[in-house]
Amino acid sequence: MKTSKFSPTQIAAILKEFDNGKKVEEIARTYGVSRAAFYKWRERYGGMTASELKRIKELEEENAKLKRMYSNLALDLEAAKYIIEKKL
Repeated sequence: MKTSKFSPTQIAAILKEFDNGKKVEEIARTYGVSRAAFYKWRERYGGMTASELKRIKELEEENAKLKRMYSNLALDLEAAKYIIEKKL
């Protein structure tokens, strides 16, 4: 998974600038962010504080880790079932 070059506090600050009246084009030029990325941030993180953003990022990382763990265990289970069936 690709990591963002912006921290949650930076994203919150960028979104706050937009809320204070700065145009999207200016923000995109200043920070080197595409308009699509900005609108994605706004859709996902609009109205959140930096601490809330940080917590969401942590939860997303933990969720991805748990999904990988589950898929590995599911593969191990399938392999074990196949071996047991083959022996019987």
